[in-house]
Amino acid sequence: MSDGAGGAGTAVGLHRVLEPAGVLPQAALRLDPDPRIRPDEVRIAVERLNLDAASYRQLHTAHGGDPDAIRAEVLRIVGERGKMHNPVTGSGGMLVGTVDEAGPGSPLGLKPGDRVATLVSLTLTPLAITDGLARWDGLSEQVPAEGHAILFARSIAAVLPGDLPVPLALAVMDVCGAPALTRRVVASRENAPVVAVLGAAGKSGCLSLAAARGAGASRLIGLVPTAEEEERLAATGLADVVVRADARDPVAVAAAVGDPVDVTVVCVDVPGCEHGAILATAPGGTVVFFSMATSFPAAALGAEGLAADVTMLIGNGYVPGHAAAALDLLRSEPAVRALFTSRTGDDSAQ
Repeated sequence: MSDGAGGAGTAVGLHRVLEPAGVLPQAALRLDPDPRIRPDEVRIAVERLNLDAASYRQLHTAHGGDPDAIRAEVLRIVGERGKMHNPVTGSGGMLVGTVDEAGPGSPLGLKPGDRVATLVSLTLTPLAITDGLARWDGLSEQVPAEGHAILFARSIAAVLPGDLPVPLALAVMDVCGAPALTRRVVASRENAPVVAVLGAAGKSGCLSLAAARGAGASRLIGLVPTAEEEERLAATGLADVVVRADARDPVAVAAAVGDPVDVTVVCVDVPGCEHGAILATAPGGTVVFFSMATSFPAAALGAEGLAADVTMLIGNGYVPGHAAAALDLLRSEPAVRALFTSRTGDDSAQ
């Protein structure tokens, strides 16, 4: 590990960048996952990774669902890059682990033995895997793993709640920025807005519906791609109306949503959903993109080409208090917990 200024490292982790020099860790091709920490760093003993949905979908598709090939690809990426940074999607995920060592200068307030979830992307987190992912079946986004990860002074982590199974808490924390920003956008509107959520039966989608309801939305439309998800979401009551369309088909999305809405939240983990979201949004409305599969040039140029006067926001995954707020939604909304449990399993032993 290269020396930082005064041997103390830097708050954003520049001293961990191996290639190319001078960029931030997220933009780096390779990071240094050396387990020796600086005074302002924290080392985490890794227990479980949660791969970003867009990244896992890409890996699953690229390798035809072959678990061994998916596992080998994740190990290759981490081994070559010193982080889990999918070179195709540009996304990573997050992790759960136990604090091994906390430097005396770390501002994160963590201590050895704390079981935490990192709330920063794996694309900028130095990471080493030591067990070959032997316990992962390659068939889900949640990856049992052994190894270590490094947090910087500007990283974010939350101590895991004691009342929730680890896979469930991890799944919520992985997408907690979506409901937090949705709540902020909906609450900022002068009049109670109509809100559409694309990918509404997924993790970030159902949380965003619940957050929009709590922030005063007048009507909620949940868009899903299949009859199975339509039935599942309709049974929860989280949306006032559930409609079905392929989010990649702009005309079908606009037709399914009906009258253009004030706020559209995109939580779909496949590319090509930008134009449908724009078409479904009224002039003066807001589109919030949370999917890492979003092409932001396509969104910007698409809005221009459609003469769409809409504000487009990139959900960056961080809003102050986002983890606690999302966990509270899970606890207070049985329908949200039911949707999450159907995806993660009620794995209380983990």
